[in-house]
Amino acid sequence: MGRITVFGGPERRRRWSVEEQRRILEEAFAPGACVAQVARRHDVSTALVYTWRRKLGATLVASQEDHGFVEAVVLEESSSVPTPGQPAIIVELSHGARVSIYNSASATLAQTVVKALAR
Repeated sequence: MGRITVFGGPERRRRWSVEEQRRILEEAFAPGACVAQVARRHDVSTALVYTWRRKLGATLVASQEDHGFVEAVVLEESSSVPTPGQPAIIVELSHGARVSIYNSASATLAQTVVKALAR
């Protein structure tokens, strides 16, 4: 007769619900958060957190859900048409960087830039 060894303790391959994944992702990618610290706190590898983010982004695009865009702020100025040296659209990112789109840019280029920023 053979011998069977039973290992006790927690199962190392855990299953995370979609709600748990979203909660961890929101915490990990909140402004000022450190992904590595959040991952350690929840006993998850950082690679898995980034995998969840990539997969969640793919399902959001496929299902056409809200991407979390912020409200656009339109500034009233004396001239409504920008001059050739002024950008037509300025996107201010959360970490302080700016992306400027000039009115000479094609609609396809502007759309590509906005889609890239949404990721």
